[in-house]
Amino acid sequence: MRRNFYLTDQTLQHILRSELDTPFFHFADKELKAFGEQVANEIDERAKHTDRLGEPKLIKYDKFGDDSSTVWVNEGYRQTVKETYETGIVGYVHKEIPELKSKGNYLYSFAQGYVLSQAEAGFYCPVTLTMATAFLLNQYASDELKEKFLPHVCATGDVELFEGATFLTERQGGSDVGANIVRAIKDGEDYRLYGEKYFASNAGMAGVAMVLARIEGATSGSKGLTLFAVPWRNEAGSLNGISIRRLKDKLGVRAVPSGEVEFDGAIAFVVGDPTNGLKYMMEALNLSRICNAVASLGIMRRALTEAQKYTENRDAFGQKLINFPMVQDTIGQLTAKHEIELLTVFDLIKLYDRVVAGNGTSEEIILNRLFIAIMKKESAEQAIHFAHEAIELHGGNGYIEDFVTPRLLRDAQVLTVWEGTANILGLELVRLVRKFDAHLLFVKFVELRLAHIKTQNSRFEIVQKELANLNEKLVKFALLDEITQTLEAKLIAKQMAWVYESLVAIEVAQKMGGKYELFADVYLENTWNLREFGAEAKSLKLFL
Repeated sequence: MRRNFYLTDQTLQHILRSELDTPFFHFADKELKAFGEQVANEIDERAKHTDRLGEPKLIKYDKFGDDSSTVWVNEGYRQTVKETYETGIVGYVHKEIPELKSKGNYLYSFAQGYVLSQAEAGFYCPVTLTMATAFLLNQYASDELKEKFLPHVCATGDVELFEGATFLTERQGGSDVGANIVRAIKDGEDYRLYGEKYFASNAGMAGVAMVLARIEGATSGSKGLTLFAVPWRNEAGSLNGISIRRLKDKLGVRAVPSGEVEFDGAIAFVVGDPTNGLKYMMEALNLSRICNAVASLGIMRRALTEAQKYTENRDAFGQKLINFPMVQDTIGQLTAKHEIELLTVFDLIKLYDRVVAGNGTSEEIILNRLFIAIMKKESAEQAIHFAHEAIELHGGNGYIEDFVTPRLLRDAQVLTVWEGTANILGLELVRLVRKFDAHLLFVKFVELRLAHIKTQNSRFEIVQKELANLNEKLVKFALLDEITQTLEAKLIAKQMAWVYESLVAIEVAQKMGGKYELFADVYLENTWNLREFGAEAKSLKLFL
């Protein structure tokens, strides 16, 4: 029997039904039914092959000894690339869906990414980079540059596809982008780039890369960086002054070729205001951080699905594993956490769609940044936890590459690093509190949402109490010196994520009732450590 990652996810279907208008929902539902089956079967098989036997390889020189810097990928991966982009996962954010005669939105795109990441979180990285490239071109490029690149970056099978890339990291800087030294030298109307990018994902597959470089004479530090669009090849089809030194041998997400890229006179086109390069890239980074959270949710869902399936079928000590209370407690906790975190991330995505469309208030713009930071951190850490627990529930089999669980753990590990480590996200929280009083906006946001909850039961009281506790810490946090704030930022970010998720949990419990009330109860009990020693665990009620 063929599996389907969409049809079995009632919460995702609920989100789409609630947030999309009727014609758009019917379209999305139909497309995701087809894509969910494809991902769970053919794409999943290809992902296994790519991870174990068919990872990208650098063909550095051609038969004449010339530097070709070609990246080989297997045919199955190429088919996944074709099929995925033709769903409009990138393109329909920016162009009309023929069947609807209107554009899509990020919520639908992220739903597709969540389904995709349950099988191929590695490939969702290039999709993310292409989404970021499309965002930057659409928001800031001149009409001439848009006409040149955007139709290809947004291709859905109608024109040649240009995958995207965003090259920030340099060897001497890492997260300290202000230390970047790649140079941009004026050449007529355009520029030529010289230098290297040390961790360049989708190298050799991207048709155009968005690159930060420093124009000669520009100021030092991050303010002197300009954003450039750099085609991988020139109009004659030759390399555009670009070469790949080597591909990285990574722990996981082996599907994406990540390399060290050198520029030696690469033609580059300025995107937007030359003095706002880092600002633009940071806006694209926020988009990528949501993609990161979506990929984390996909891995969480797949780990949970595999653990459920395995424990329901595995016999031990005369009965199925799923009948043991310890197993039920673990599965129950994971289920509740995933359901609530999925709803919370998509709650954030609703806000992001509004903000990126230019319809957000000044407060919502700050809250958008804050929620992205705390939810990217929380979801990435949970992806590792879920993969670990799935291995534990499989026992020895969970450690064997015949099962998907080792790949889930390897792929999850990078999500805490890509698009900003926990330390970097903690610094983002510090900046938002010191500059914009984001802690006050957060408390106000939760209080306003709580005010709309009609049934003020024990769940409501728990969230109200935890918000009050958090508020006390946030007030103290805001008064600390900056160094001490950095020491406390990660813990405060986690507690803010938990309060946000708790709010969403009791909202959906009130709105949907039934199993969502139990999800909320299990989530609150385990998140806030409410079960007394020896008392019955609410998680076991999920199996009655």
